Amino acid sequence: MDAPDLAVGFVLILQMGVGVSGNIFLLLFYTHRVSAILKLGSSDLILFHLALSNAIVLLTRGLPEILSAWGLRNFLSNAGCKILMYPYRVGRGLAICSTCLLSVVQAITISPGTPWWATLKARLPQCIIPSCLLSWGLSLLIDFDAIMNVTGPRNSSNVQLMLDHKFCSKVSISAETTLLIAIVLFLRDGFFVGLMSVASSYMVFILHRHHRQVRHLHAPGRSPGAMPEVRAAKRVVALVTLYVLLYGRQTIMLSILLNMKEKSSLLMNSHMVLGFTFSAVSPFLIIQGDRRMRTFWKRDSPVSNRNPS
Repeated sequence: MDAPDLAVGFVLILQMGVGVSGNIFLLLFYTHRVSAILKLGSSDLILFHLALSNAIVLLTRGLPEILSAWGLRNFLSNAGCKILMYPYRVGRGLAICSTCLLSVVQAITISPGTPWWATLKARLPQCIIPSCLLSWGLSLLIDFDAIMNVTGPRNSSNVQLMLDHKFCSKVSISAETTLLIAIVLFLRDGFFVGLMSVASSYMVFILHRHHRQVRHLHAPGRSPGAMPEVRAAKRVVALVTLYVLLYGRQTIMLSILLNMKEKSSLLMNSHMVLGFTFSAVSPFLIIQGDRRMRTFWKRDSPVSNRNPS
């Protein structure tokens, strides 16, 4: 095993361990708050979906990448590749949908109290669960092509490869089908990335414009950054910024790799490692920005449960 592959294997193990642990903690936390998740209008349901999609991405794609980095080859059959790559693609689609939905909901929540916004806020709670179900339907439908054009490792001389994942291959069924799939994926990703960017920019504008006014609505001496709506908005803006930056990086680097005649192992390994960054880092942005996590730990800690003497 080469030293670079060994280093990539260790990095992936660390990334997987940290990312999966963070997302599982969020899933357990929001499952613990069943009433909050099932309650109409709660953003906990969106955060639950985001943590679930991140866990799916890390487990279905991260584990094969680790095995491949540690020297295993051809360990997946055609069926195995389809079983892993389809949930991975669905999880990736759910991540972009959930991040976009979270940014839109938070932007509406902190919007001014005008009659138009007030009407929209009143209808917002009833739209969250249908929106989550719609994101599942879109992801399951749009990414169904993974079942058709993902196979086990193939020899590029025998079939036209669109992308080689070492343990799986993505083949081109036809030029027309490949173009159609690429257009659909581009439209979906472009729409959600654009919408979450607009919503995030709007939140920054609203928070900046009403910074002093919002501060006077709370107790004297209390920092505006400690207000729940400000913390929530900052958390969402941080998530969206991280996603947009990493998505732009992924798009550019993938275009470079697809057009390179000789693949660079350094570029491919860095592209692979950075591809898991959002799924591994985002749960800790959520944890850091949610004070309920501290209450959760205090309540469940042995010290807090100890009876006073």
